[in-house]
Amino acid sequence: MPPELPATPKPPELPAVRTTDLSRVYGDMAALSSLNLTVNRGDLFGFIGSNGAGKTTTLRILATFLTPSSGRAEVLGHDVVRDADRVRHLIGYMPDFFGVYKDMEVTEYLDFFGACYKIPSSQREKTVADVLELVGLSEKKGALIGALSRGMQQRLGLARVLIHDPQLLLLDEPASGLDPRARIEMMAVLQELQRMGKTIIISSHILSELQSLCNRCCIIERGKLIYSGPIKGAQMQLADVRAFWVKVNGPLAAARDLLAARPETASVESGEDRLKVVLTDPAGDPSYIPETLVNAGVRVMEFREDEIGLEEVFLRVTKGETQ
Repeated sequence: MPPELPATPKPPELPAVRTTDLSRVYGDMAALSSLNLTVNRGDLFGFIGSNGAGKTTTLRILATFLTPSSGRAEVLGHDVVRDADRVRHLIGYMPDFFGVYKDMEVTEYLDFFGACYKIPSSQREKTVADVLELVGLSEKKGALIGALSRGMQQRLGLARVLIHDPQLLLLDEPASGLDPRARIEMMAVLQELQRMGKTIIISSHILSELQSLCNRCCIIERGKLIYSGPIKGAQMQLADVRAFWVKVNGPLAAARDLLAARPETASVESGEDRLKVVLTDPAGDPSYIPETLVNAGVRVMEFREDEIGLEEVFLRVTKGETQ
């Protein structure tokens, strides 16, 4: 028998989005400056920046509505300039403000956009019913759009961008103006879409929600990339200090003195019933904290990292500058 040939390795999977030195200039103002960004397939990706940072410009370039001044952007391997028609069938773009026909019924509105995407009329009724169920608007299918609440109109806008089953969703402030319940419902829909295999890029000013929603993010300011990677990575890499909380069964003062004497400790603060220990080196090994206490006969009841929120990270690494 002839020897078995080794299996041909699979080519690496193309990312959902890749930008290379992407720039957009308006006169003397650079809205984007050499942006190099990668979004992997299946990501729920948070796009973070102040007003005027370049978020909407980036999303509009990816949606083929703007042409880059220089550089390149690809969606699932397709150039957004040369292959614009193909890109438009792969994406669903939801701007922060979008027009709706308030005198149309919900199903009429979605049927119209289904026709625009050349979905056969025999399939459109089921497609419309499916996207309405996905966004939780099945009971409103016969309602006039003008009679819907702001939150329901936002969900209808999401249904519209889903009508042609895009692989990539570009959502610019989808929770803008929504009350807390409507925001929670919108975020639940986005998580379900990610579970279905969609790649989602979402810009938002509500960073606490992005922190729990997204698996990866980027931070940009004045058109320049400051950070791109896992949410947890942003908290660890961009924080200038690293601290841990420890709760002991015994006098806090004695535990505080033990930890303060260690060279790995920058400071120790006493809380109501626990200690906050700040490391001298943020990249250092914190295991010395419980080890020091246990070796001294002190019982450790709780030990956890003091995680700073995404909002605090954002405030630390940006200067509030706009274009």
